[in-house]
Amino acid sequence: MLKRLLIVTSLVLLVTVTAAASDREDDVSRTHKAAQVFKEIMEAPDQGIPQDLLESAKCIAIIPGEVKFAFIFGGNFGRGVATCRAGSGWSAPMFVAIDGGSVGYQIGGSSTDLVMLFMNDHALQSLLSDKFKLGADASVAAGPVGRNASAGTDLKLNAEILSYSRSKGVFAGVSLDGAVVQADKTGDKAMYGHEVNRREILSGKVAVPESAQPLLDELGGYAREAKAKS
Repeated sequence: MLKRLLIVTSLVLLVTVTAAASDREDDVSRTHKAAQVFKEIMEAPDQGIPQDLLESAKCIAIIPGEVKFAFIFGGNFGRGVATCRAGSGWSAPMFVAIDGGSVGYQIGGSSTDLVMLFMNDHALQSLLSDKFKLGADASVAAGPVGRNASAGTDLKLNAEILSYSRSKGVFAGVSLDGAVVQADKTGDKAMYGHEVNRREILSGKVAVPESAQPLLDELGGYAREAKAKS
C-alpha cells in the first residue's frame, strides 16, 4: 500500500513539474513571437505605427496570431504579452488574453496579430484589472498606420486605447469594440512565481527575464520617450 502511494505521489509531482515547465516554455514562445511580430510590422515599407504614438504610449500589448487559438468557446481567442514604461525603459512582460466573442476582431481561419497601445493612465489601470471590456471600460479606436503619419489631435486626445491588426501581411487599424482583455495569471505564475503581482511587473519592480529582452530591445528601438519628456 505504501509503495503504491509513493508511486502515485511521484507521478503527481512529475506531472506538476512537467506542466509548469510546459507553461513556462509557452511564455517564452509567446514573448519571442511578440518580438518578431513587432519587428516585422515596423520594418514593413509604408506601414508600422506612427512614431509619435509609440513615443506617447504608456503600455503596449502584442497578441501574436496563432491558428490554434482561433476558435475557443464559440468566439475568437488569443494570448500575448503587455509591457509598460518603467523608468528609462520598458517593464518585464505581463501575460494577457483577449476574447473577441461574437464581435470585435475576427480571426476566422487565418492567423491575425493584434497590437494595442494604451495611451493614458486610465487605460493603464484597465490593464491592471483582472478583466475589462474594450469600448465599455476603456475607449478604443482603430489606430492610424504609417511610421511617419501624423495622428489626428482628436484621436490622440479621446482614444484611451489604439488597436491594430495584421492578417495575411496586411497591417491596419482595427476596431476591437466588445472584445474582452483579461490577465493570464497562469502565464505570470509560470514565468515569475506566485508571489509576483501584475502591478509589480508593469511598474518595473520585477527583473526582466532573459527571454523577454529581445522584445524590449525591439520596443526600445522605436518607442522612445516622447521629446517633451526627454
